[in-house]
Amino acid sequence: MTTRSNNLFKLCASAAALTLGASCASDAASSRTVDSEPRASADASAGESEIDAADLLRRVAVLASDRFEGRAPGSQGEELTVQHLISEFTAAGAQPGNPDGTFVQRVPLVGFKAAASAAWSTSRGERELRFPDDYVAVSRAQKPSVSVDAPLVFVGYGVEAPEFGWDDYKGVDVKGKVLVMLVNDPPIPDPADPQKLDDKLFGGRAMTYYGRWTYKYEIAAAKGAAAAILVHETGPAGYPYEVVSGSWGRENFDIARTGDAPGLQVEGWVREGIARELFEAAGANFDDAKRAALSREFRPRELSGVRAKLRVENTLRQVESRNVIAKITGSKRPDEYVVYTAHWDHLGNDTSKPGDGIYNGAVDNATGTSGLVEIAQAFAKSRPERTVVLLAVTAEEKGLLGSKWYAANPLYSLEKTLAVINMDGLNTWGRTRDVISVGMGNSSLHDVLAKHAQAQGRVVLPDDEPEKGFFYRSDHFSFAKFGVPGLHAGSGMDYLDRPAGWGQRVRDEYTARDYHKPSDEIRAEWDLSGAVEDLRLFYRVGAELAGSAPWPTWSAGAEFRAIREQRLAAQ
Repeated sequence: MTTRSNNLFKLCASAAALTLGASCASDAASSRTVDSEPRASADASAGESEIDAADLLRRVAVLASDRFEGRAPGSQGEELTVQHLISEFTAAGAQPGNPDGTFVQRVPLVGFKAAASAAWSTSRGERELRFPDDYVAVSRAQKPSVSVDAPLVFVGYGVEAPEFGWDDYKGVDVKGKVLVMLVNDPPIPDPADPQKLDDKLFGGRAMTYYGRWTYKYEIAAAKGAAAAILVHETGPAGYPYEVVSGSWGRENFDIARTGDAPGLQVEGWVREGIARELFEAAGANFDDAKRAALSREFRPRELSGVRAKLRVENTLRQVESRNVIAKITGSKRPDEYVVYTAHWDHLGNDTSKPGDGIYNGAVDNATGTSGLVEIAQAFAKSRPERTVVLLAVTAEEKGLLGSKWYAANPLYSLEKTLAVINMDGLNTWGRTRDVISVGMGNSSLHDVLAKHAQAQGRVVLPDDEPEKGFFYRSDHFSFAKFGVPGLHAGSGMDYLDRPAGWGQRVRDEYTARDYHKPSDEIRAEWDLSGAVEDLRLFYRVGAELAGSAPWPTWSAGAEFRAIREQRLAAQ
């Protein structure tokens, strides 16, 4: 186990996973090879032909219709979505995926809609902020009301990474304080080439889990802070502030719990401009503070003379949401599993928005959920040797909650789960010569992907925006934290019959115009030929895994390898 793995265990894995022995882990993993020549089911070709553009579009059109009201958990949209998916899986030839004979796994959530106020005070008076234009704040304490009145402390990037010799806290007591943090990993220049980032620290350009906002809140809670506020910057975050305010400024969800639990009282974001004003009020300069945070010698600094006053009034409701789960039972090894995931939820509706205010979520993720049914239909025709599980999860948009619940309460043993193949936003712009594999190289799954992509005449390339941390932002990550290798691939950027740079342009347009906005709807110019090609690729990868393929393994140095080896060894 590396130091980094041990540090991440404390924040990611269950306590049980940490106590497992590892003495025979590598042997346990390697012994799971069945045949020397891995192959898919003999009926794989028959299954592949079941994946069809017209079917896919029909399925997306239903899920993304206004009738489904944006598919928010705990809404009428959820009821319609769950019943529709049960009907679709049944028609596709899949069986109920829950061992209790149903198609659902119940996920206990608590919904909380915040009425928040925020201000900072100095000897010259108070500066009130506007919600959600200047900031957003939520409380996951699951209480009707929380308030914080405390000093502000700037903790740089809020990272404690002993394997990199990096500690933004330096033993400073931040209990009860309001922490101000920068997003992403510290972007440390390469000493040999200042135009590049040092790949020996935090993955260079690629984001590590230390850069995710989820980690930053987790470490702040572990340090006993009362609240943590992230400074939003569009470049490092990878999305505009409107994505944050659109999600956090509405009803949010968390896994329901009973009794008090340690954690932050308030989590929030502020616009960069507001952060600059805050530092100025403390007699400091934001740009100077950012530069100081790029050094290992950085120490937390109190924003002198400034106190934060935060209050959140929560409207709480208990919600019994649902993961929808189907399966195709394996013909030879039914107690070994290949899992496909896609999240069915989106952001619901917001009557304050222009137009109908419905977040239809056509690309994100009616496409992936519809693709899940296409995959089910394909496997129903191909008789896999291992069981294929189709898992449509709830509340991904609220923090990967549905997959988090499943991974902590699996219906099928994670120790007998070979891999997870995740689909989150399919390609709606046509065929590509390439495939983008997020987290490429971190497991042997990418080799399987490359082999089948080559059979399509395509090449697999690494994510060209690794700094945005996409590997940590979708449902396969919930499984990775328990050691299960995950594949999260997507459409390439080199489109057939399109000029160079066209793929980047349409992706940027979607991010700016439609991502997490009511405008994410089916468009007349969609071309689902690329989505079909990708789905057939994902199906082929899964067909090999569900056939005689060896169990996939994490690569040396992957932060989740030790977790997997320990869990397998403990069987």
